[in-house]
Amino acid sequence: MKNRIKVLRAERDWSQAELAEKLNIARQSLNAIENGKADPSLPLGMRIAKVFGVQVEEVFS
Repeated sequence: MKNRIKVLRAERDWSQAELAEKLNIARQSLNAIENGKADPSLPLGMRIAKVFGVQVEEVFS
């Protein structure tokens, strides 16, 4: 699944570790999602959008 996590994270100057901590997931899991190697669960996708303050459709396509 294509996503804009890296772009949204960079706009906020957050590291992968910082975002992973906010989401309560491992940095390696975030890396896999960010690079399209894994898809997040629906609840995690919603948490990602909430952390960024955007609609889930703005994060994933």
